Amino acid sequence: MSAFIKKIGICADHGGFELKEKIKSFLIENQFEPVDYGATELNDSDDFPDFVIPLAQAVASKEVFRGIAICGSGVGACIAANKVPDVRAALITDHFSAHQGVEDDDMNLLCLGGRVTGYASAQELILAFLNARFIGAERHLRRLKKIQNLEDRS
Repeated sequence: MSAFIKKIGICADHGGFELKEKIKSFLIENQFEPVDYGATELNDSDDFPDFVIPLAQAVASKEVFRGIAICGSGVGACIAANKVPDVRAALITDHFSAHQGVEDDDMNLLCLGGRVTGYASAQELILAFLNARFIGAERHLRRLKKIQNLEDRS
């Protein structure tokens, strides 16, 4: 793959495994390079933090451009990802929030529910997320600084 292709981290537990596998091909078709943080096989007893935390750490350290985490509902993945400083994850179910979360809040990790988000919807949400850019208006920077200050005290 050429150097201009952005690396996108992706992970899922058993609840999102099937959707993750489909999304990897979709990312390649859309000129992104998926970096898979697991699970590598379907295992009904796996735990989402085992995959989400390494993905979130990769997003925070900028090893990958952005991340996509999938569990059954997306809720657990979102909670786990947001425990990692410099990660701004959100459970997204609509097109507006997929791009607005990046534009206004510099969201860098998208969470989806493998049991509640269909493949066509996931495609739409992912492209809106990956193609959005942070606007960086003064009010957005001010708000992000307040969040950063909270993380720095932890």
